[in-house]
Amino acid sequence: MADTLRINEVFHSIQGESTRAGCRCVFIRLAGCHLRCVYCDTEYAFKGGETRSIDELLDEVLAIDCELVEITGGEPLLQTRVFDLMRRLCEAGRTVLVETSGACDIDGDGACDERVIRIVDLKTPDSGECDRNDWTNIDRLRSHDEIKFVVCSRGDYEWARGVIAEHRLQDRVASVLMSPVHAQPAGDEIRGHPGLHPRALAEWILEDKLDVRMQSQLHKLIWDPQTRGV
Repeated sequence: MADTLRINEVFHSIQGESTRAGCRCVFIRLAGCHLRCVYCDTEYAFKGGETRSIDELLDEVLAIDCELVEITGGEPLLQTRVFDLMRRLCEAGRTVLVETSGACDIDGDGACDERVIRIVDLKTPDSGECDRNDWTNIDRLRSHDEIKFVVCSRGDYEWARGVIAEHRLQDRVASVLMSPVHAQPAGDEIRGHPGLHPRALAEWILEDKLDVRMQSQLHKLIWDPQTRGV
């Protein structure tokens, strides 16, 4: 089963985040995650999933007339064969994004194709998983990668502002993204979060003249926030 991955879902939707927000995108959601962020909106991907061959996945994804593909989770980099999938998608001419918590080696010990755009979600203190950040990933970043912070509070914002300055993140990546956390009810394995009003984050960024890109989860404005497969 060396050429297989555990997959939660594959779907064609509108990209809701990153610098490609608003674009059509095919999403490949891998199953499994070792983190339990309080606001996680994909708790259903923590376990289970269907074992599928990389060849089968490629056939399904390439049959969709869409240039942009995102690999997400769960935590997709827990399954090391995902780097083979990313490489083959790049070879097929797709623009490949991977969204990762940054708690795993984003280079995959040298296995990550240089064409892949890594969106690294550095976990803030209020996520409950800040101590899982792999800070050695900072030195692995490439100029076309992106860094993302999900901000739950003023404390999270100040922490992220400090990390950006300390590591000169604007000089390392294509974009530094900040998102206000969306309200998320408690689940079986997550505590949930009441959310942060976008205006609060916008005002903090403006006050500090912070050189970041504020983003919302666009798909949650189009569809109900708990809708799957979008």
